[in-house]
Amino acid sequence: MNKRQTGTVFEKIAVNELKKQGYEIIETNFRCHIGEIDIIGRDNGYLVFIEVKYRKNKAYGYPEEAVNYKKINTIKMIAMNYLKYKNISFDTPVRFDVLAIEGESVRLIKNAFNY
Repeated sequence: MNKRQTGTVFEKIAVNELKKQGYEIIETNFRCHIGEIDIIGRDNGYLVFIEVKYRKNKAYGYPEEAVNYKKINTIKMIAMNYLKYKNISFDTPVRFDVLAIEGESVRLIKNAFNY
């Protein structure tokens, strides 16, 4: 499997996990000129932008460690672009979550970073 195929497989796992936890999934793989957000959903009154990270094992660190300063800033810019594109008020409560998959382990980190 190439990286895109692997990403698709684990994003489906992430969607299923989020649904189990009560999230409403709005869309997946939102793309714009800045980049892509893996999953967009709703949870407890928040519009949630979710980054999915997968690692086979800890050889390269924990999956969530790949969401670094540069990635965070890119996700924030894409989120702002999404709000503008979908004509959603900038006053809408927004949250950024990371769903980390390591082997068979799945960890949801709510409010992983601030807007």
